[in-house]
Amino acid sequence: MDRRFPCVGAKSALSRGTLHVLVGWSIDSGWDDVRLHRELLAWADSYSADPGLFRSLAIIFAKPVPLDEEAFERAMWDRLQSLADKDAWLGVPFDERVSGDPDDPHFSLSFGGEAFFAVGLHPAASRPARRFERPVIVFNLHDQFEQLRQEGRYEKIRETIIGRDTDLAGSPNPMLSRHGESSEAAQYSGRLVGNDWKCPFHDPRAAV
Repeated sequence: MDRRFPCVGAKSALSRGTLHVLVGWSIDSGWDDVRLHRELLAWADSYSADPGLFRSLAIIFAKPVPLDEEAFERAMWDRLQSLADKDAWLGVPFDERVSGDPDDPHFSLSFGGEAFFAVGLHPAASRPARRFERPVIVFNLHDQFEQLRQEGRYEKIRETIIGRDTDLAGSPNPMLSRHGESSEAAQYSGRLVGNDWKCPFHDPRAAV
């Protein structure tokens, strides 16, 4: 809601009422992962039945856990791993439009047969746009980015967000990259990482 917040896609979802917010217990606990996974499946299913732009699912974790950027990154990937394991255990197929290998430039998460891009927010984030009073994971449907590309709107929106983020932070986000150029996994937590960073995630359905 802050006028300076750079992501115009998120602002559109909020104004349209298509930003679905869930409350989780704690980002460093798997206590309610089963419930959160069930909500993710329902969200993917509703999108498959009625695709539309600017829809996001945000999980706000209620417990105020004091985490620095590295600790938040570990906790976030623990939750994502747990959710992916449940998808695999239920026999839900992986979205074949993307790769399940986090080293692959075409990597995305997959829940309920739909690919997702995750955005982490937390109080100790170095980028102002990634700061929030509680830990959060936002799930954005990958298919929406493809829709925007097909409509010729993706690059304009991307440039707008980068410009607004630069105005807010004083510099461009060095972690940004386009899908297919490098793995999006390094962008999820918001932490600045180097080329030697290894993603602590393995989808059980990914080809070995």
